Amino acid sequence: MTHELAIGDRTYSSWSLRGWLAFAGFNIPLTTRKARMYSPEFAALLADFAPARLVPAARINGTVVWDTLAIAETLAELYPEKHLWPAAPAARAHARAIVAEMHSGFVALRSACTMNLRHSYAGFTPKAEVLADVARVEQLWESCAAYDESGDGWLFGHYSLADVFYAPVATRIATYNLPVGPRAQTYVAKSLALPAFRRWRAMGLAEGFVQPGYDLDLPSSPWPGPTPLAARAVDSGDALNAHCPYSGKPVAANALLEIDGQIIGFCNPFCRDKTLHDPEAWPDAMALLTGR
Repeated sequence: MTHELAIGDRTYSSWSLRGWLAFAGFNIPLTTRKARMYSPEFAALLADFAPARLVPAARINGTVVWDTLAIAETLAELYPEKHLWPAAPAARAHARAIVAEMHSGFVALRSACTMNLRHSYAGFTPKAEVLADVARVEQLWESCAAYDESGDGWLFGHYSLADVFYAPVATRIATYNLPVGPRAQTYVAKSLALPAFRRWRAMGLAEGFVQPGYDLDLPSSPWPGPTPLAARAVDSGDALNAHCPYSGKPVAANALLEIDGQIIGFCNPFCRDKTLHDPEAWPDAMALLTGR
């Protein structure tokens, strides 16, 4: 099976994140095609996925599928062994209900607190309607506890499409330090620690693009996810590897990264920089290091 996914800016596009996690969160292979939102390249990308008008848009086994919910349901049909939805009928029905509400609701939260994975702000004051949306999110998360038989900490025990759809909400709580109770805080931390999400965020930081109008004039504190392992780009040195751990292409002289005094080489600066921003999110690179 071959799949393509069109996405916008990784740092800012919450629906792109949902679409990508519907694949990557369940280890479903895909080719990602990206363009910056509001650019001519973005319009050209979407034209190749017509009649889709927004991202994410997918080409799944040659068929264009748009709207994140349609993409999710199509993947659930194609990969029943991946258990994208909870297995028990009652849990599955409840999961579909909360996903549908996420898909169509929470307008105040989305409008006032746009996704921004570059910052965790201090001093943001949410309006009453935003707090009402957050309270409703907490209520929905609490309602899932009755269906959690594994105790793994995801909404329905094991990771599911419900967690995919609420992942951008978890980032908004982190970015704007929105007030939630201890159980919700624990769930947000778990979402931010998901390896697939960490890779997504690292790629967005590596791209380095700042979308105008998304940053707030507020103090920013460290991102509340896992603290990245220290790493730095270097101009020279003997790499442990001759080929990029991701593409298999030869290591480029301008794509070297030092971790724990050891140098890993990559095929291009983007592969280096996405690893730089969160090395432990990339097991293929970490496997090259000795003594860890």
